[in-house]
Amino acid sequence: MGLSRLAALHGVATSYSPSPDVTVSVPDDTVIAVLAALGVDAGTPADVRKCLAAAESRSRLLPPTVVVWAGEPLPPALAGLPPGSTVTVEPEPSDLPGHPAARPPAPLSMRARAAAPAEPVASGEPAPEAAPAPGAAPAWWISPPPGVHRIHVRTPDNRRATATLVAAPPRLPQPPEGTHGFLVQLYSLLSARSWGMGDLGDLADLAAWAGRSVGSGFVQVNPLHAAVPGKPTDPSPYRPSSRRFPDPVHLHVESIPEYGHVRDRAALDDLRQDAAALSEAVLNKGALIDRDAVWELKRQALELVAQVPLTPGRRADYCDFLAEQGQALEDHALWCALAEVHGPDWHTWPEALRAPRSPGTARARSELLDRVDFHCRLAWLTAGQLAAAQRAAEDAGMGVGIVHDLAVGVHPAGADTWSQQEAFAHGMSVGAPPDAFNARGQDWGLPPWRPDVLAATGYAAYRGLLRGLLAHAGALRIDHVMGLFRLWWVPEGRPPADGTYVAYDAEAMLAVLVLEAHRAGTSVVGEDLGTVAPGVREALARRGVLGTSVLWFERDWEGDGRPLAPEKWRRDCLATATTHDLPSTAARLTGDHVTLRHRLGLLTRSLEEELTADLTDTAEWLALLARLRMLPEGDGDEEAAVRAVHRFLRRTPARMTGVWLPDTVGDRRPQNLPGTWDQYPNWRLPIADPEGHPVTLEEITASPRLHGLMEVLRPRKPRTAPPGERRP
Repeated sequence: MGLSRLAALHGVATSYSPSPDVTVSVPDDTVIAVLAALGVDAGTPADVRKCLAAAESRSRLLPPTVVVWAGEPLPPALAGLPPGSTVTVEPEPSDLPGHPAARPPAPLSMRARAAAPAEPVASGEPAPEAAPAPGAAPAWWISPPPGVHRIHVRTPDNRRATATLVAAPPRLPQPPEGTHGFLVQLYSLLSARSWGMGDLGDLADLAAWAGRSVGSGFVQVNPLHAAVPGKPTDPSPYRPSSRRFPDPVHLHVESIPEYGHVRDRAALDDLRQDAAALSEAVLNKGALIDRDAVWELKRQALELVAQVPLTPGRRADYCDFLAEQGQALEDHALWCALAEVHGPDWHTWPEALRAPRSPGTARARSELLDRVDFHCRLAWLTAGQLAAAQRAAEDAGMGVGIVHDLAVGVHPAGADTWSQQEAFAHGMSVGAPPDAFNARGQDWGLPPWRPDVLAATGYAAYRGLLRGLLAHAGALRIDHVMGLFRLWWVPEGRPPADGTYVAYDAEAMLAVLVLEAHRAGTSVVGEDLGTVAPGVREALARRGVLGTSVLWFERDWEGDGRPLAPEKWRRDCLATATTHDLPSTAARLTGDHVTLRHRLGLLTRSLEEELTADLTDTAEWLALLARLRMLPEGDGDEEAAVRAVHRFLRRTPARMTGVWLPDTVGDRRPQNLPGTWDQYPNWRLPIADPEGHPVTLEEITASPRLHGLMEVLRPRKPRTAPPGERRP
């Protein structure tokens, strides 16, 4: 009982329910290991009693971070302050609009008193003060402006407390109703000018074309976070070195203003020829996308570009960028410079360099100043091209623009875990418990954030991460959005099934998200597929976070289990036919994805059983499409079926409809096949036609198949009645 109570005080689950009628107990040694990662020693019964007594004896006037939603009742921590308490709200300069050195407004000072008194008593004396109703706003409260502030409290008995106050608008901005757009893995989108993989120039071009030519409102891309360097580099965009800064491998080198002033033109020409050979190999010779080879060529080109002096205006812009990004960018660039010398895993560096604030690291910072500046400049250049892509989308009339993707975590050896070591639970990995689709559970190899450190620091790391991502975004997709509420922690060296859930302060995580997205004017889409705890989707919807609805999973699970009719779909979602982790629509319709998994030995049943189950599932959906007259009766044409699927999506009330760009040309290959590593070329395939021949951006945009599909998604224009005819 003592261990369970101690775990509960720290948000560590001692049991979980994979389904409503099943409860699984978490092994004690897992609970002890997770508590240890949170700085709590529960190794022996005596340790448990000691930590429990200390935890239960602590009495905080305020939690480390307090959330206030505009126009809503105050949280108990503020509503329950003793009458006569003095409350001062001090805006933080870093969260003020304008120049960082702007003078902060005067603090807001208030004195807490009770709610309005009751009717006077007969003697004419006022009635005793009544306590405010639970959650109600006391009469003393003055709502602070949206932002992250410091709140200071002093009670009549002279108890004092200081905390971070997050004041957030009640809901996120929403995208235009009924907007449609493309989903694409940027690396897979090669144009005629690409250097072996898709880049930010290709993204801007796709957005400009899609907005103007087919009326799209957005383009959603994979995470563009900085990768951990190495040979080979982990190609997955969901296991980055840093989520805070983008990867310069996405730069379109020729678009950099200084490129045209490089003196060594012969060296540049040689690099361009090598880049053309890389693209030729991918597009016409069956080669896979080689991120390492692409980066090697771009790095050499960028080294030449960096030798060109910046003009005064460009220099001023760069200096502003450095000032805005501050210590976070300097740490990231220093990690990149140190990784060039000592390798990409900071755990193996010399002891003196393993902490970002050590004397040895300070010396290395000075010694590697030129390399630190080089990596800072790459971050600046990449941010500039991200901004240009969003401007291209907006100029093309897109109502949303570029939808960026936030991965659920970072690589344990990368820049973020080095520069923010105290914020991560070392020795732990994020994953998922066993479920119907994966009986062994999952271990994603991503160290989780410590919820206690996040709260104690006012969610500074989380705020900085969001601010950086949203700076040049029209919207943000959050992978595994349930992680704002809880994450499955797996102790190092143990199977995923031996993990447990650790809770986060969802109210604070959501408040910071809403605040930063509101400042940026962006909407948010949460990937809420798979196991979702009760109440999570409702909490997300209340704050305006859109969900993700994939056609093949939308069934009447609480009824007959049949495909869900379009009018019964939720409104606040991004509706799609597939995602990067699922089969393409053509593969789903033909059963190709089942035969692929059979060839790779991934099936848990016989091929015949799997094909039969898959055919039954697909047939039910096609039958519904036929009943709704979206699919011509007896039409077995694959293209017609793909159009029918998207015609169905357009019929739903979903705010956003996403089209997987490979679906527009009939690509049958998944970009990622979960459960594989070397068996399948995950994250390395270019977009291809039904026969597997790669196609360029230019060929995609000219594809009759694409234009036929997009006709399905165009909004219907109201019919103009002929003269003399009355409209109904």
